[in-house]
Amino acid sequence: MNAYDLCKPFLFALPAETAHRATHRLLQTVQHTPAEDALRDRYTVDDDRLRTEAFGLECDNPVGVAAGFDKNAELPSVLTALGFGHVEVGGVTAERQPGNSRPRLFRLPEDGALINRMGFNNEGADRIGARLDDATLPDAPVGINIGKSKSTPLSEAVDDYCYTYERVADAGDYFVVNVSSPNTPGLRDLQNRESLERILGGLSDAGADPLLVKLSPDLAAPAIEEALAVVDDLDLDGVVATNTTVERPDTLTNPSRVERGGLSGKPIEERATGTIKFIAERTDVPVVGVGGVTDAAGAYRKIRAGASVVQLYTGLVYEGPSLARDINRGLLDLLERDGFDTVADAVGADL
Repeated sequence: MNAYDLCKPFLFALPAETAHRATHRLLQTVQHTPAEDALRDRYTVDDDRLRTEAFGLECDNPVGVAAGFDKNAELPSVLTALGFGHVEVGGVTAERQPGNSRPRLFRLPEDGALINRMGFNNEGADRIGARLDDATLPDAPVGINIGKSKSTPLSEAVDDYCYTYERVADAGDYFVVNVSSPNTPGLRDLQNRESLERILGGLSDAGADPLLVKLSPDLAAPAIEEALAVVDDLDLDGVVATNTTVERPDTLTNPSRVERGGLSGKPIEERATGTIKFIAERTDVPVVGVGGVTDAAGAYRKIRAGASVVQLYTGLVYEGPSLARDINRGLLDLLERDGFDTVADAVGADL
């Protein structure tokens, strides 16, 4: 039994969002101290076979933190000390906003899942941009997930996204346009071709580079193909697949399955991996694989399906701080088993 197994019952006795904030505070206390160096020594897997490249950026390993865990860009350094090869912060919106009313984050332990309806709660682009400009950022890539402010009409979404980008532009290594969260009213309507062209085109004109778009797992195949046509037409740098789902599989057993919001974790793993493969078969840009990653086998399936790198969030809640290390160690075993020299060699092996 590891330390997290001992702490987990106490954390799970707290409301999910309270436990998340307590974890944040602990990590903030450790960041930029000798304790962070100790974490780095404990959790980093240093092996050239894990090194990979995505949208022009070098990652020491393919396992990253998904947007949503570090909404206000407070923890990028200490998260890399836990063994992650990149960190995506946000979603950041132009306006500071409190998000939806609580409770808005729910654990489904029997299902290995979370449901959230956070609503892009964050401190806003001005404050987060200033924090990033003043921060000591890690050597690993730091991406910034950009969302639309709740109060901004859809007709003004381009200006809203561009305002946020301009405030965080200097600190980000890559930028992700989030038009797929289910928790901002109307946001998913921006996944149609015309809206994507306006938003992504506006950000591209503003200088956002590398620029990626994050898609929903609930999109029908024709809608995904339409979004990928925009990616190709605008020469974007990648696709993040996928966000949370509003659907509820019949396999869910926890009573919180009835809560409104986006479902993440193990129940969407297979669907997310299938979406990654669908996308990778239709575009040459790198794919960031997200959805239900809790172990090396799941990460490896996404890589073989076409993901250049993977991200996780829900897995951290259930598996704890050693997860990136455990996945990276497991990936080395899987690469050796299948005769691949590097992670990059395994990308798309099942296509």
